[in-house]
Amino acid sequence: MHELDDSLRELLPRLRRFAVSLTRNPSSADDLVQATLERAIVSWRNKRVDGDLRAWLFSILYRQFLDAHRRSRRYARMLEFFTGRDDAQPSVERTVIAQSTLQAFDQLSSEQRALLLWVSVEGLSYKEVAHILDVPIGTVMSRLSRARQALRQLSDGDITRPSLRILK
Repeated sequence: MHELDDSLRELLPRLRRFAVSLTRNPSSADDLVQATLERAIVSWRNKRVDGDLRAWLFSILYRQFLDAHRRSRRYARMLEFFTGRDDAQPSVERTVIAQSTLQAFDQLSSEQRALLLWVSVEGLSYKEVAHILDVPIGTVMSRLSRARQALRQLSDGDITRPSLRILK
């Protein structure tokens, strides 16, 4: 294990340099290198014995960067969906409203969040969502309507958590 420590310490400057070139931000690069090392340690058993450690770490770092980039784009699309605009410099008021809406979104059930994300952010059709969930399109439409209503109520502060409908 001491050899691994030495090898990782030797590669850190190279990993950081590559991360800075990708992120263009030293702080973000440090976070990316840390996430890379965490992933490498967790996945150590899956590493090919004859594989090059440097290449393996660089590929992990690059995949981590791409995943983070995709997440940030998804977050931007969600923010745009909730605010209704794609302003380069949103006002403080719009930012606060968007953050409040995102907090309300987090309070929804996982099923409601998934429906809203699939339809409103990812752009899936009702038919595609119905196929994913294996339910009729009408069921998707009614569940989506309830999810939107719950989000509006949570955003407006009308209720503290999404209401559940009891079926008999």
